[in-house]
Amino acid sequence: MSAVAKESVPALLWRLWRDPAAWSTTADIFVILIAVSLPWSTSLVAIFAAALLVSMAPFLDIKALLQSLKRPICALPIALFALAVVGTLWSNASWGERLYAVGPTVKLLMLPVLLYHFERSARGMWVFAAFLVSCSLLMAMSWIVALDPGLALKSGASYGIPVKNYIDQSQEFALCAVVLAYPVVTLLRAKRALMAALLIAASLSFVVNMLFVSVSRTALVTMPIMAAVFALLHLKWRNIVIVVCVTAIFGGLAWAASPQLRWRTATFLRDYELYKERNEPTSIGIRLEFWQKSLRFFAEAPVIGHGTGSIRGLFKEAAVDQFGAAAEVVANPHNQSLNVAIQWGAIGIVVLYAMWLVHLLLFRGDGLATWIGLMVVVQNIFTSLFNSHIFDFNEGWMYVLGVGVAGGMVLRKSSLAAALATRNSVKP
Repeated sequence: MSAVAKESVPALLWRLWRDPAAWSTTADIFVILIAVSLPWSTSLVAIFAAALLVSMAPFLDIKALLQSLKRPICALPIALFALAVVGTLWSNASWGERLYAVGPTVKLLMLPVLLYHFERSARGMWVFAAFLVSCSLLMAMSWIVALDPGLALKSGASYGIPVKNYIDQSQEFALCAVVLAYPVVTLLRAKRALMAALLIAASLSFVVNMLFVSVSRTALVTMPIMAAVFALLHLKWRNIVIVVCVTAIFGGLAWAASPQLRWRTATFLRDYELYKERNEPTSIGIRLEFWQKSLRFFAEAPVIGHGTGSIRGLFKEAAVDQFGAAAEVVANPHNQSLNVAIQWGAIGIVVLYAMWLVHLLLFRGDGLATWIGLMVVVQNIFTSLFNSHIFDFNEGWMYVLGVGVAGGMVLRKSSLAAALATRNSVKP
């Protein structure tokens, strides 16, 4: 009988308890569970994130972690959180509103943790595979709910939206659809046509769901930008022309066949006209109203802003004696830059844009992890023109998870390459 078989259960558990590799594997599992639960649940994401921190604590190399925090890719997310905390000191909002406004920035503290962990773990791609599978299951559920709304997992669900909302769902599906383009091209170049065909089918299934079930206008704007980035980075000009022609043909067919697509596109002009002619609070109308007022608020305190949690109070004052779209009161101007500018002024804008920039620069070069990280950052930057997606729960966690895991994988690859080069250089 082997030594492992003879080992008692308590002894085995004690050995695993003292094994750093076992704790590292446990941390990997919790990150995978975060990826699986993100398309479905907010509470599970918070629970698994807390469990991740606990699982990393026993054998955490504090010195190495602190050293890693000096890098701009880690320091800038922490700086944005710190700015939110310090910004409570000059805000006129109630302390409840100030502390509530700090909450959306807390998730940014997980970014350095994930970068640190996946610089040392080899299971980063498992996380992204888990997210893809989870989104695929959500897509299947979306079709089911479209056929039978009674099967939705929440009451009063919209058409084809089993959980959460159509904006979150579109964000996830759009990211999956575009990210799959890279492995498809890689497989085709390696002449692995069958596997490439399966991934093409998976990518198109996300697109078809958005065309015929539900899609956000933000996704309609940002998906072509993400696709253009892929084409410019990974395709030759001849292939780009072919892809553009094929896309135009299929786009025309989709337009003719999808009432959902035509309706969603038509609402751009309709909402704008209703706002301009009748001052009605349409989706586009209130955004234009929010942005105009936000620029005025920013001009009033351009350096340090009005403080954390001040947005609702400012809009409430501006809504006095107003009606229609001008009377709307919100705590979110639906633009990430303006959200930051109102609360923390130009200082906040510098920190936000510096964070985006260093994360973009992290994902230079080739490789699937690099491509995933790049698309996560690009999607977040452009969707943040219409929403505050760093601070929103679902999109913010997509950013933290994508940049943290993919960034750690890129850093790991770079460290291994440097170690190999050093070892080769000292050989006689």
